[in-house]
Amino acid sequence: MLGLAPLRFASPPPRAAAAVSAAANGGHSISLGDGCHCAVRPPGVKDADKARAETTEGASYKWRMVIAYDGTKFKGWQYQPSPPTIQCSIENALTRITKLDRKELCLVGAGRTDTGVHAWGQVAHFTTPFSYHCLDSMHSAINGLLPHEIRVREISAARPEFHARTSTKSKIYHYKIYNGPVMDPFHNHYAYHSAYKLNSQAMREAAKHFVGTHDFTSFANAVHNDRVRSPIKKIVRFDVIEMGAMLQLEVEGTGFLYRQVRNMVALLLQVGKEALPPDIVAKIIAARDRKELAKVALSAPPHGLYLMSVNYDKEMLQPPEGAPHISFGRTHQISKFSEKQDHKFRPSSGIPAVFATA
Repeated sequence: MLGLAPLRFASPPPRAAAAVSAAANGGHSISLGDGCHCAVRPPGVKDADKARAETTEGASYKWRMVIAYDGTKFKGWQYQPSPPTIQCSIENALTRITKLDRKELCLVGAGRTDTGVHAWGQVAHFTTPFSYHCLDSMHSAINGLLPHEIRVREISAARPEFHARTSTKSKIYHYKIYNGPVMDPFHNHYAYHSAYKLNSQAMREAAKHFVGTHDFTSFANAVHNDRVRSPIKKIVRFDVIEMGAMLQLEVEGTGFLYRQVRNMVALLLQVGKEALPPDIVAKIIAARDRKELAKVALSAPPHGLYLMSVNYDKEMLQPPEGAPHISFGRTHQISKFSEKQDHKFRPSSGIPAVFATA
């Protein structure tokens, strides 16, 4: 846990607006016009330097993001410069906006999704030594710099004790299976295709054996790092839902081992094909040996898997005192004509004023 000073957010100036760098906009400073000041630091903006100077020395501010992404082209979440990862792309955007390096940002994700895995509700946090009076402008700037496959859905102030990974109460994953004889090309990168007609009822019976607290050693792939994780995990629910040709497997648990979800799905696929009985799940769990699963099933491919949401205790999500409002992104509207403008299109002659001759 990072040692963070208590979060206190200054009240916004009465009439202040952020500006975009003149160099980045053809030599003209452009007002964002959102009626509030945002301490975003584009290159060369003196107001951002002033905002930093006005913050309390030694203070740290923590920010929480909810992120969605299409993982098809990315090498998973975890940072590496090449090939690109989700974390790397977000850090690059944050670095350009805040002018902080990645060590200062300390970006942490709730789950380290694998290569090709998608997300709708990934959660991450980062820190800055300065505050923001409003988050909408910064939110728009981040999404403007990210590749179109990645979007920050929400951004909000977080409490000092909040940690995207260690504060997690549970996570929900979905796995999509297209169960038709001919694959729908629009789902090609987003669902696994099973041309075998799957017995969904047998899969439901098998999935029940996963629910509860178990040693899931048999369903964990070896991971090459120094982290030692307990194989004891609790599965809260495991549902098999039919939606036409699409079969959606939904699993919620307090935590998951490396590739655990894909390995559980792989076994359920074998049960669905009626190659194995539903009670095979209990036997594989009891074996506590990854080799036992390898004898009957291979990991399900990554492109059908989605991290749908990460859940926390409500108290952990309470904003700090004086924090800016949560940003869900800006909506755009067409400006309405004023009465003066509208009058030009309703002259007494019936001819629009803009076409009338003097």
